[in-house]
Amino acid sequence: MPKAVIFDYGVGNLLSLKCALEKVGLEAEIGTSAKELATADAIALPGVGAFSPAAAKLNSVKETLTSKVEEGTPLLGICLGLQLFFEKSEEGPGNGLSLFKGKTVRLPNTVKVPHMGWNTLNIVKQNELFDGVAEGSYVYFVHSLYPVPTDKTIACTQTEYGATFTSAIASKNIYGTQFHPEKSGDLGLKILKNFAKVLVR
Repeated sequence: MPKAVIFDYGVGNLLSLKCALEKVGLEAEIGTSAKELATADAIALPGVGAFSPAAAKLNSVKETLTSKVEEGTPLLGICLGLQLFFEKSEEGPGNGLSLFKGKTVRLPNTVKVPHMGWNTLNIVKQNELFDGVAEGSYVYFVHSLYPVPTDKTIACTQTEYGATFTSAIASKNIYGTQFHPEKSGDLGLKILKNFAKVLVR
């Protein structure tokens, strides 16, 4: 059974993601070290926490994480995990993983922040992560910031909330969602199942 390691930034409840990954047929472990990441068949960066402390914690494993991704290990970033793929965040100081050029910006103050609850996905580019996911499907969000990739071609879904923002990206073996698939019911499990399929190809 392929093993997914969820990297723990030292905050938040990771058990819902662990349970969801196990439900779709992966062995899921919570890890905090480069050694644990090195043995992973897939890596997940979870969606709870603040940018600066999470970026600082990732510094200790950045080299291992980057080389695993370069070797082709699938990487899934959820919410904050997706935001950490980029260079900077308006939330606070520190450097992200810089897997992609771009930054994370705050949602406009014309809407209630954090954006919390169900919202729709506009699929702008089909990708294996969204196999069988219909246009306009509802997923669950909890966030105050969103990523602005320099390369717009990595965006596969957009969502409308005070602004039209990138709500999921995919590029080679790197996948990220601004929403929480582990909190998005059956549809979220379908998306995680599609991620699990990438591992066994």
